[in-house]
Amino acid sequence: MTATASHLKGLDYSVVQQCMHCGLCLPTCPTYDATKLERNSPRGRIALMRAIADDRLPVTPAFGEEMYFCLGCLACMTACPAGVNYAELFEHARAEVEASGVLDNPRREGIRKATLEWLFMDHGRLQAAGAALRLWQDTGLQGLVRSSGLTRLLPSRLRELEAMTPEVQPRFSDEIIPPVLPAVGTRRFKVALLTGCAQDLIFSNVNRDTAEVLARNGCEVHTPPNQSCCGSLHAHNGEWGLAQDLARRNLAQFPPAEYDAIITNAGGCGSHLKHYHKLLHDDPRLAHAARQWDDRVKDVAEWLAEIGIIAPAACQPEVAVTYHESCHLCHGQKVSSQPRQLLRSIPNLRLVELPEASWCCGSAGIYNLTQPEMAGRLLGRKVDHVLSTGASVVATGNPGCLLQVMNGLRERGANVRVAHPVTLLAEAYRNG
Repeated sequence: MTATASHLKGLDYSVVQQCMHCGLCLPTCPTYDATKLERNSPRGRIALMRAIADDRLPVTPAFGEEMYFCLGCLACMTACPAGVNYAELFEHARAEVEASGVLDNPRREGIRKATLEWLFMDHGRLQAAGAALRLWQDTGLQGLVRSSGLTRLLPSRLRELEAMTPEVQPRFSDEIIPPVLPAVGTRRFKVALLTGCAQDLIFSNVNRDTAEVLARNGCEVHTPPNQSCCGSLHAHNGEWGLAQDLARRNLAQFPPAEYDAIITNAGGCGSHLKHYHKLLHDDPRLAHAARQWDDRVKDVAEWLAEIGIIAPAACQPEVAVTYHESCHLCHGQKVSSQPRQLLRSIPNLRLVELPEASWCCGSAGIYNLTQPEMAGRLLGRKVDHVLSTGASVVATGNPGCLLQVMNGLRERGANVRVAHPVTLLAEAYRNG
């Protein structure tokens, strides 16, 4: 690989050398906490990245495996007194791994081409895949195969993956949300709603709840159909060029100057969406629009706290709710108090603080698929804490976390509901 093709060598060197090796990140890193190995810590990984940027170390398979062992939870960024931009380093390091080809093999390449390059680059294909999975579930074939014991014939890892298959919603977002939803009462704001990719298939009901809540709070909500993926999946997996293509599509579909805010309800997506200017820094044609975009993108809880939440009427029995913080919402977007503010606005909802609320649940994008052992350890720790609160509902603001915690509680046989905070607020409005 030439120097000009290198992601780490091409970075502003001040970003690479910013780490002062103090070690304050170590207690916050889930992988270091589990292994106590320096290479599994943010400090250790940054040292490896810097060695490559300095031409003291080649890109090796061991380096690639270490970069993908990292959760990318960004807890180290919250702890870092020097303000090291680990998110930027992490994404460029993975892009370096992919550009070098050190982890390439036919199976891995086939999976990446089928998913990152084909499925998630076209919303129509994704919905078609979702519709096929929904048919498999609705016809009872999935239940029949599971009850017959046929899944026991699968290799152990495939059995685990099959058990994690999410339930596809009966209808997608563009079937249940009008392109323009008028504000209830006086229109105060005009906002766009991003419906996501996996979110659209698995949690279109959360998108509908988000649109209704925004309308209740004086927003005219624009939700165009056939939206593109935000690109976070691609950027986090080293496909920098594909992430840039998707950013350009979103800027074209949602001209930021036309909206007071561009709303996301997925913590992981939002963290990526707020950095389009950095992603497109080499495209002067889009520089101004990308800066505007970054300023306009808001998590739904962040936006509601900013404009003032209209409290629902008190029409429901008391319920105890605990809150798990999405890593990228808390550490990436620095949105932590606002979801709690949203929950506290709901009458008769008693918020019980979750021990280690900001500790990763192990979902981390597709980490629970690629690193099942570590993800399982983190999930077990998270479920233990959820059950310790005695809450009947756990709220969290990211689709990956929702699925991960649902699976963990189901495995324990726990009767605890998992819901997005905006869904609880939407239900309170309807009850009121």
